[in-house]
Amino acid sequence: MINRDGAGQYFAVAFPALLAAPLLYILRALDGNALTSWRWVFAGAGVGKIYALTALGVLLSYFFSKASLPERRPLIFLLGLSFLVALPLRAEPEVIPDASRYFVQAKYLELYGVEYFVREWGKTIGAWTDMPVVPFLYGLIFKFFGETRTYIQLFNALLFSATIVLTYLTGKALYGERQGFYAGLLLTAIPYLPTQVPLMLVDIPAMFFLTLSIYTFTKAIEKGGLVWPGTASAAVFLTTFSKYSTWPMLSVLAVISCVSLRGRTREVAGRTAVIAGLTAVLCGMFFLAKLDVLFEQLDMLKAYQWPGLLRWQEGYISTFLFQTHPFVTALSLFGAFAAFKNKDRRFLVAAWFVLLVVVFRMNRVRYVLPMLPLFTLMASYGLCVVKDGRLARFIAYSAAASSLVILFCAYLPFLDGMSAANLKDAGVYLDSLPCESVEVYALPQPVSDGNTEAAVPVLDLFTSKRLVYRGAKPGLPAKDGIEKSSLRFTWELKMPDFYSGTDKDAGLPLVVISGEAAAAAASPEMRDYAASRGLKTGPAAVFLKSSGVFRYKTFVTIFSEGCLSGKVQ
Repeated sequence: MINRDGAGQYFAVAFPALLAAPLLYILRALDGNALTSWRWVFAGAGVGKIYALTALGVLLSYFFSKASLPERRPLIFLLGLSFLVALPLRAEPEVIPDASRYFVQAKYLELYGVEYFVREWGKTIGAWTDMPVVPFLYGLIFKFFGETRTYIQLFNALLFSATIVLTYLTGKALYGERQGFYAGLLLTAIPYLPTQVPLMLVDIPAMFFLTLSIYTFTKAIEKGGLVWPGTASAAVFLTTFSKYSTWPMLSVLAVISCVSLRGRTREVAGRTAVIAGLTAVLCGMFFLAKLDVLFEQLDMLKAYQWPGLLRWQEGYISTFLFQTHPFVTALSLFGAFAAFKNKDRRFLVAAWFVLLVVVFRMNRVRYVLPMLPLFTLMASYGLCVVKDGRLARFIAYSAAASSLVILFCAYLPFLDGMSAANLKDAGVYLDSLPCESVEVYALPQPVSDGNTEAAVPVLDLFTSKRLVYRGAKPGLPAKDGIEKSSLRFTWELKMPDFYSGTDKDAGLPLVVISGEAAAAAASPEMRDYAASRGLKTGPAAVFLKSSGVFRYKTFVTIFSEGCLSGKVQ
């Protein structure tokens, strides 16, 4: 039982935990997130149901906080929790068009091998501003396990789980076991983060490699030897060539060296130099091999991506109050205050997150995603100021439970209702047809500045059919129209040769991807086009999901010979 004073403490936690969701819902106009803004995700969600489940989650957190077993078996608990969070998200469609680039690069490796990928990356294999490590790993998965999205999702789920475990281990090494445990747990209190796990993007792998670099570097500085420095160098190499934005983030390793200097200056400096030397050798070989490609990418980053970071902002309020549970943000501020009061230099490692976010003006959650483990390390430091273990667990569990309710009851239904889901549903339908190949035709977007062609590789991800793309390259919009657009890559993405057809590819089922629902299903032009291919003019299946939020849409209409009745989804 809890005495009256103790009950007051728990009420002081439960009240804001229950108040947070309705208050943020009222203020949802302040959420400027570009994917899961509260302005959109609650439009079709049952708000009363979400509040009821949030209250139930807080109540269960209170009872669950009695058990100290999770803290005694942190690895098992964190691994189990992370998989329970990730697995139900498998149904999420590819909601970010960037997936098309990574799929194409990975498929090149699958079809033509590792040597071809290494030689042609940045040449035949268009690299845009992408780094090669993650597409390379995706390509290996395709080559050895099969071109199936399930394997990519399983891989990313494993990396997500491993990141939570590495966050725990890093916190344990830097601050203590409790801090590490809560840091890993609080990653599940950022509802935006799990939405990225099922997607064929680079953000989750980049977060894993950065966290792996931080942990192995910390252990290498502490223990020395050969294994830890070698592992740290390999991890830094993988991080460096996962995503350009991780380059400034790796500066946290210098902070780790600095806070470790006291009384061990020569030892720490020597071990740091060894890791830096090994990393320089690994990275230097790649730089020399791909110097021309990297210079082109850096020019584009300077002219396009860097100014874009300043344009494509969501705001700190969105990132740290709506897309993150407010408890996490409040605890991180409290952790900073506690560390300053205690003059704990080690806290600078976690707090480096704040400096990078402010200096580089990272006001968009996707930009800060690889560093989120540092953010939760700040929060866990503040949480561990609470000496009552059960009360601390209640705070952490309440934040996680409330966030998971938002994730599964608001975010996931919203994402599944986006027009991107049409590509997933169409892929399932195509796999039911008795043919090996289908023809794909892309119509222009009526209101978006994106190119519909970029949806072809995403459709390929969802079907085992061979795709034949015969559509002529659409006319390029005015330079001013796409030069600063976040969808500029959709026009500069090279349609790969493996989508080219042959003379034998006649009379195939026709798949039309359009940005307007009526364009494919009812357009006389499209009916004539289908008829010219020897197909019935009536569509066999039409997929018309749309959130009504985004201008770039992918409606799918399928014309299949011999189909007499239509199917609309």
